[in-house]
Amino acid sequence: MISSVTNVTQTQHAPQSTPVNPKETQSKPQPTTPDTVQISITAQAMLQEASETAAQTKQEAGRGDMQAQRKLARLAALKV
Repeated sequence: MISSVTNVTQTQHAPQSTPVNPKETQSKPQPTTPDTVQISITAQAMLQEASETAAQTKQEAGRGDMQAQRKLARLAALKV
C-alpha cells in the first residue's frame, strides 16, 4: 500500500559565509632584489691581489710587502 506524505517539514539551509575577497587571499608579489654574496676578508684580499696591476705589485714590494715580493719572484721565475 502506498500512502501519501502529508506532514512535510522544511529545512533551512545554513547562511552562506561571507565571500572572501580574492585579492586579499592572493599573495602579493615580493619585490625582486638582486642576490648578494658576502665573501670572507681572506677572499677579499685574494681578489684584490689577483686584480692589482704589476705597477701596484712593484710599489707594494718596494714598501716591504712580503706577499708582493713573493708574487714578483714567481713572475720573474716564469719569465726565465
